[in-house]
Amino acid sequence: MTALFEGRDIKLELGGREILKGISLSVEKGEVMGIIGPNGAGKTSLFEVLSGRIFPKSGQVTFKGQDVTSLPLFKRARLGIGRTYQTPLVPDELKVGEVLKAARQAYLPYLTSHDAEWGLDLVNLHVDFDQYARELETLNRRKLLLACLLMRRPPLLLLDEPAAGLINSEVDELDHLMRKLSKEMGVSIIIVEHRMELLEMIADRVMVMDAGEQIAEGTLASVLANPQVHAAYFENVE
Repeated sequence: MTALFEGRDIKLELGGREILKGISLSVEKGEVMGIIGPNGAGKTSLFEVLSGRIFPKSGQVTFKGQDVTSLPLFKRARLGIGRTYQTPLVPDELKVGEVLKAARQAYLPYLTSHDAEWGLDLVNLHVDFDQYARELETLNRRKLLLACLLMRRPPLLLLDEPAAGLINSEVDELDHLMRKLSKEMGVSIIIVEHRMELLEMIADRVMVMDAGEQIAEGTLASVLANPQVHAAYFENVE
């Protein structure tokens, strides 16, 4: 089966320093792939390349069989590659309704208010449209940003630490949403995450990175039992 999304032998240098040293990964439709590793392992840098925010020194990124290596972030987004960031930044000066309108009209085809309502229902976000987005709590900011992505029905999501700053009950709610997206709607998800309890519940496979290299891949239980992973991740994590 051809992978929905694939990165092959991705290498990246920044400031003369080797950041990624030949990373390869793939994800099928509806599959959830977790990425873990200590701080400085290169996880976010990998997302920068996969999303098109920065370009690799070498390697290839493909989506639905199309080579997208040279496409910038906004063009990949229009193809259906959605991305979130570690910090759920929302426009301080905009109200919730205005954020949704901006997302609906970000590019053609413009979406309707019904699409926005569908996205809000999907992420279970029910807030006043006249409330300023900056006033939302962390989970609701994350939900708002996800709704803006999901109303476009992207087949792939790149989620960078979506559980950061959330309490256990909120992580459970995120777990429910991720399961619905992947198992019921067929959305593929690549997720960088430190919360092992979330990955244990949703990840089909986990890749472990350390110092810009991938050192293990498999189920969460199998990679955590790997002595190399234990040494790199647990003994060095801050």
